Amino acid sequence: MRIFFRVSLKYVVPWFLALVTGIAMSCTFPPYDREVFAWVPFVAFLPLMSALFFSPLPTSFLRRLRFTFFLSFFAGSIFFLLTLEWITTVAWEGLVTLPFYLALYMGLWGVFVGMVLRGFLESSGYHSLSSLKNFLISVLSAASWSALEWLRGTLFTGFGWNSFGVAFHHSIPLLQISDITGVAGLSFLGVMTSCSLALAIKRLIEEAKQKKITMPLRLRLHGDMLATLFLIVAVMIYGLREMSAPAPLEKVLSIVAIQGNIPQNHKWNRAFEETIMDTYYRESQTALALHPDLIVWPEAATPRPLLGDQKTFSRVEKLLKQGSADFLIGSLHFEEKPQRDYNAAILLNAKASSGISEIQYYAKTHLLPFGEYIPCRNSFPLFQWIIGDRILGDFDAGPGPKLLSLSHQKIKVAPLLCFEDTLGELVRQFALLGAQGLITLTNDGWFGHSAASKQHLTNALFRCVETKLPMLRVANTGVTCLIDRFGRITHQLEDDHGTTFFEGMLAAPWNLPSHPSLTFYSRHGDLFAQGCLGVLLGSILIFLLKRKKKG
Repeated sequence: MRIFFRVSLKYVVPWFLALVTGIAMSCTFPPYDREVFAWVPFVAFLPLMSALFFSPLPTSFLRRLRFTFFLSFFAGSIFFLLTLEWITTVAWEGLVTLPFYLALYMGLWGVFVGMVLRGFLESSGYHSLSSLKNFLISVLSAASWSALEWLRGTLFTGFGWNSFGVAFHHSIPLLQISDITGVAGLSFLGVMTSCSLALAIKRLIEEAKQKKITMPLRLRLHGDMLATLFLIVAVMIYGLREMSAPAPLEKVLSIVAIQGNIPQNHKWNRAFEETIMDTYYRESQTALALHPDLIVWPEAATPRPLLGDQKTFSRVEKLLKQGSADFLIGSLHFEEKPQRDYNAAILLNAKASSGISEIQYYAKTHLLPFGEYIPCRNSFPLFQWIIGDRILGDFDAGPGPKLLSLSHQKIKVAPLLCFEDTLGELVRQFALLGAQGLITLTNDGWFGHSAASKQHLTNALFRCVETKLPMLRVANTGVTCLIDRFGRITHQLEDDHGTTFFEGMLAAPWNLPSHPSLTFYSRHGDLFAQGCLGVLLGSILIFLLKRKKKG
């Protein structure tokens, strides 16, 4: 009986550790995150790392491959199922497909750690664990994670939502390293710390068995752990230095963001068209009394195309003539030659200015699969059959990033639509064009009162840190707010109970850099993550060559 219990425990413990990692990762994202959990990203991978490095493995190569893959795949599935449960508000099919697809990348990472790095770790036995070896393994485990996470956000149009680095969003000084490495740098830091801890604990246990410890355990720190701690401190110091540096010359824009709180089932129902326009007209008239420079409506605010429907345009034009505010409005936009259907942001300037068009628009560049179009609608009808009549037609992608010029102080802003503010590579293209601020128009009404809107905000604030540009987010419902260039929310639309799901408007001064300077990330993009991919491929190549040589 005792032997049976030991054998069962041997196989149960690794899966329990993987479960703990999946839950720990989840508690760093909305709706579970709290500031008190800010330390969790440093240790979230510790249980899974311990299982991959030190749990008994099958002797067969294929069985070891299968074990390490599914162990990590299980942890990833828990994480994505818990954090993406809001997908059911749009399509239940998403919850039984997307989390498991995303978990595949974590499964591949587990194979690399459990097969390649563990093989390197065991090459001379645990008794000879050294600081240099442990440090190298920690770096490789972190680099492989950052590389696969970058691939997840790139392949098949990409879905980089909730990258692990985003888990650090409560630690503002740490976030600042993103203006060099992007979010991948923080993912690297978190995984590396967990790996260093796992190896350090194992080394201390081995040294205790061999009675090599010559000082109290609480004082015993090896070189690899010291190097990891030094890296964390260095990143923190960099962030504090960035945040304490003199602020650049700024222009101040008076803005009003209008949150219509239109139910999703009303937006395209013709019976509610007048009600919707009345809501935005009423709120805009109240806003005009504040004499703002810019009034912003969210994504797809108008029931009919603003520039294609005379009645809709006349109502907005009437507002335009009542004050001196520019209007930035999310609306559908159709072109006839060639025929194009766009999800667009349309700017109407209140006053003519030399070199600035009175009507400008940006057509969304990065479309959302299964939200704005069905991939392979005609060539692979299975997707069309699954989605049914929830997406009747496909939008066209716009020609690319484009700045909109306001009539006030000739400020140039980068319009972002919906999930475009979660894409670092896209947003940096706007920064390269000379954007002074980012404006997101979004409709998180798709997801009801779920955690999706807060997760959207949490992912979006990293675009400010990466480019060192402030952001105005205007939502139909969800979170309407201002974010500064360090990723701090400075103003947010909420009621006395802290609720953000209601009709209202946010009026505030928006500080924008007069002459924005490009960050390293803005100039070079995901160079750090791509370097990590090179390290991963090189490590796999060395592993395969050694295995071939042994064979």
